[in-house]
Amino acid sequence: MHIIEKKVKLADIDLYELLGPYETHLQLIENKFDSSITVRGDQVIIRGETAEVRKIEQIFLELIHTIKRTGRLQLSDVAMIVDLVDGGRSAGAPPSSMSSEELDSVILWGKREMIRARTPRQLEYYKKVRENDLVFCIGPAGTGKTYLAVAMAVAALRANEVTRIILSRPAVEAGESLGFLPGDISEKVDPYLRPLLDALSDMVTPDKLKTMLEKRIVEIVPLAYMRGRTLNTSFIILDEAQNATRTQMKMFLTRLGRNSKAIVTGDSTQVDLPKKHDSGLIDVFRLFQGIRGIEFVEFEKSDVVRHRLVAEIVEAYERDAQRTSHHESPASA
Repeated sequence: MHIIEKKVKLADIDLYELLGPYETHLQLIENKFDSSITVRGDQVIIRGETAEVRKIEQIFLELIHTIKRTGRLQLSDVAMIVDLVDGGRSAGAPPSSMSSEELDSVILWGKREMIRARTPRQLEYYKKVRENDLVFCIGPAGTGKTYLAVAMAVAALRANEVTRIILSRPAVEAGESLGFLPGDISEKVDPYLRPLLDALSDMVTPDKLKTMLEKRIVEIVPLAYMRGRTLNTSFIILDEAQNATRTQMKMFLTRLGRNSKAIVTGDSTQVDLPKKHDSGLIDVFRLFQGIRGIEFVEFEKSDVVRHRLVAEIVEAYERDAQRTSHHESPASA
């Protein structure tokens, strides 16, 4: 991968007109590509792969030309210029040789590979998220619940369907609490939120991810810090939701604002709360059945897409749980 840096001069150009109100024009371009784009003084600095940097340079030159010719620039003009220069697809998009069925399963082209639904239930998951504003997904480890959710969020951001991604987890783990961990609050919650950041790191370049975090296009926050917010035009993911209490689950779900989507993922067999029946994830399947715009997906061990051994490990634990349950039941006494 050859990384280059290119600078575009902005002589005699109104930066507000070019970048848009609240930098909406700039954000549309940033969301579409993996390269980092920085505006310093009278120049735009673009850093990334050669082919993509050249595309972005051409986009800015076209935007500058439009402003000089018409004196103004609208978001629709920016979107049209991006599509024209980009050829209707982002760099690294799926090849045209793919069948329509294969294309329908493609979620995102990541840094190294195409991210797609690989099992029928993963495809069901993808389609339900596309068609609904709130999807609950439960299942064992290794089924792609979180990874695909992050990929769908990045895809929505690139398509300009949302303006930011919010990733959250309850800060609950077996055997430890935040108060006993070293460091400030950021360092304390990092171990809990690291899996979300790792998934994101597979999909965007380090420079791009750094920019997205700095500009709060991507926010990774503990569930407790979501209280009081209204999240408009956002793609929101609550991971490890089995460790959210009923009160926390209600608080999270009522954060959903206009033009937003939410995915809630978890494993109902891995509750780390002191009282397992306090899990808010268990309630939702009873409370929200039949509500339009809310859907449910349940993965099984046959959907595990990690190492072959993960499926067998999950199955071994399930067998042991069944044996334990049988021995402890009154009927077995």
